[in-house]
Amino acid sequence: MNIHEYQGKAVLKNFGVTVSAGAPAFTVDEAIAAANALPGPVYVVKSQIHAGGRGKGKFKGLPADAKGGVRLAKSVDEVASFAREMLGRTLVTEQTGPAGKQVNRLYIEDGSEIEKEFYLSMLVDRETSRVAFVVSTEGGMDIEKVAHDTPDKIVTFSVDPATGVMAHHGRKIAQVLGLTGDLAKQASILTAQLYNAFLSTDMAMLEINPLVVTKQGELRCLDAKINFDSNALYRHHELVKLRDLTEEDEKEIEASKYDLNYIALEGTIGCMVNGAGRAMATMDIIKRYGATPANFLDVGGGATKEKVAAAFKIITSDPNVKGILVNIFGGIMRCDVVAEGVVAAVREVGLSVPLVVRLEGTNVELGKKVIAESGLNVVAADDLDDAAQKIVRATRKEAA
Repeated sequence: MNIHEYQGKAVLKNFGVTVSAGAPAFTVDEAIAAANALPGPVYVVKSQIHAGGRGKGKFKGLPADAKGGVRLAKSVDEVASFAREMLGRTLVTEQTGPAGKQVNRLYIEDGSEIEKEFYLSMLVDRETSRVAFVVSTEGGMDIEKVAHDTPDKIVTFSVDPATGVMAHHGRKIAQVLGLTGDLAKQASILTAQLYNAFLSTDMAMLEINPLVVTKQGELRCLDAKINFDSNALYRHHELVKLRDLTEEDEKEIEASKYDLNYIALEGTIGCMVNGAGRAMATMDIIKRYGATPANFLDVGGGATKEKVAAAFKIITSDPNVKGILVNIFGGIMRCDVVAEGVVAAVREVGLSVPLVVRLEGTNVELGKKVIAESGLNVVAADDLDDAAQKIVRATRKEAA
């Protein structure tokens, strides 16, 4: 689960992390009130969307040379002017894609006198099964570009969960960033605070870009992008309240109600599969035969008839879907249960696109019988390769 920058900073502040003063604003009047409550005379007006590259982004409907989604204001009047321009308008960044995202809230923050900018992030390193720090002197830049052009400027190290953060981890970060004296001490304290916050709230990713040194000699987090492990949210009811549903795909929201692993994509072939690896393989083979998947959907190993029906409805609600491929291996999950779910969903919502079903495993013959006796226009497949070819061929025929 992603949250907004201002929410992320509030979370970090609870663990003692130094952040700039600021407040969210949903209206122009709230933006003015937030600015008046800050020392000034410089303010930062930040669009709050779940996407990076806001500062370099462009608003639809504004001139190409207009300022982006993060702006420096030198008066309260300028804050108000920026708020009027930004609220309710669609911001397009490299991460949003051409559709962009509508800005429904702003963060009005006190300006900082920046001396240096750094990059710091934390994530779960799957290779080591540990929390890892990623640190670079190249703050404020696209870290992907830094990794490509100057990989030597990025340093990564992990923390042994048996010991947790120790003094040498803080010294490592200070050394990489070239911090000495009091700033090195601050880096050591910050390292422990961030690690504590990461573990305590079950974060999956934390990115601070930039982490800055102010002219007053303070190490401060000037941004905060946080993603929480959705599987652990049952332990953090206070964090669930931070979820902004307007930032999420409606189909993904619906899928979460049924505990379905669904991610909307931009293709035309809807996929319903059980098992994450099998779902990835299904998408790969669709691409191999020249088409593009419309979604990732793992219904899980123990899905019920109702869950399968819900998954099918979610797929068919996507107007981009021109064909559907069901690929199920019945292990824990029985093929007849899948078939009954598909039949129930088709009868309820109808079927206007080609549907190819590949079933294998437990009760496969019974599953095929359910589909065969349903009277539905469903194409059976012998294996995954056969299924992929048939759905791609069927969608192309429909398009012609």
